[in-house]
Amino acid sequence: MIIFSLKTEFIALNQLLKAIGWAETGGHAHELIDSGAVTVNGVVETQRRKKVRLGMVVACEGNVVTIVNG
Repeated sequence: MIIFSLKTEFIALNQLLKAIGWAETGGHAHELIDSGAVTVNGVVETQRRKKVRLGMVVACEGNVVTIVNG
């Protein structure tokens, strides 16, 4: 499990995927989200710019990240 320190109120889901290295580009992040490969708090998320906030858990292709206060 990865820990991501959030320094703002939220981060967009597609930006998070790029920031933690799960997506190489914005297009790749969109493909992952659109294909249903990404979950937020255990639910498949298809909103590319879903606001990810403190305490949320994001998973993709067997990887998991928890959002904490930075």
